[in-house]
Amino acid sequence: MNTVRHTPAPSRPLLSALCAASLLLLSACGKADEGAVPAQASQVAAKVGSSEISVHQINQVLSRTPLNANSKEAVQSASRQALERLIDQQLAVDQATEQKLHRSPDVVAQLEAARREVLARAYLQQVMTAIAQPSPDEIRTYYKEHPALFSERRVFNLQEIRVVKAGPVMDQLQAMANEGRRIEEVADMLRGKGLVFGGGSATRTAEQLPLDLLPRIHALKDGQSLVVPARDDATFIRVASSRQIPLNEQDASAGIAKYLGNLRAAEAVSNEIKRLRAATTVTYVGEFEQAAATPGETASTAPASVTEEPKKDEPSVLERGIQGLK
Repeated sequence: MNTVRHTPAPSRPLLSALCAASLLLLSACGKADEGAVPAQASQVAAKVGSSEISVHQINQVLSRTPLNANSKEAVQSASRQALERLIDQQLAVDQATEQKLHRSPDVVAQLEAARREVLARAYLQQVMTAIAQPSPDEIRTYYKEHPALFSERRVFNLQEIRVVKAGPVMDQLQAMANEGRRIEEVADMLRGKGLVFGGGSATRTAEQLPLDLLPRIHALKDGQSLVVPARDDATFIRVASSRQIPLNEQDASAGIAKYLGNLRAAEAVSNEIKRLRAATTVTYVGEFEQAAATPGETASTAPASVTEEPKKDEPSVLERGIQGLK
């Protein structure tokens, strides 16, 4: 066995999952009381055999249900639906208990996994609630430093072509982008070379574009293009047209505050996990002991074959916008 005191930082996928969980938790923060059913004297909403369903259980369901909290009718309807679901659930739970399914190894393992997830989520929530919210000065600074998102915000009509195994034509693609060639000419060139490609067009606001790509697209005028390499592949992006729709600081402030708060929460969770790993003895056993010795090693992704078309369900460069300011 290999025992280490200061283990490497968690892998990117793990941190990403943790950060994603933290953002979901942050977005849910403060919504638990929206649409809540007023507490009743008995706190009991229904009895199912010898079991009781409480108003608190209904409110827990409502806290995870999107609804118009300003509409009394909507809240009442959602409450009744939640209660009926809880009744159905309790009936199934009673039968499972009667048949002693709660003692089966698989169910016991699932219950323990759910318990671990709830506890971990509760701790991450505690970490996030302790962070300071963005100040007005920070919000104002972010607004000024990102004109492409706000004061100079544009809506783009973009055309793209995704090329598989673009290495042999990368220089030609770049030359055609510099020359302002039409998207049809690029497609004809690729077709003549026998290369596999796919594409389409889309209308994207500035905030729907990846932040690392936005400055490059923002710098383009209508009719201009750029090439974005991605390992062996490449994406040719052309700005067919655009129009400017600026967003003033007042209208943008709420979105900026939420976005900066989410980033801060993700960073807080990541740092806390790193701290806990550094302070805790982690022992890798068996086949995982060797993997722990090479923490930087990650699973490689096999390159697409020459005849493979871009996956239809795989997001394109333009579809991977963060939309973090919504």
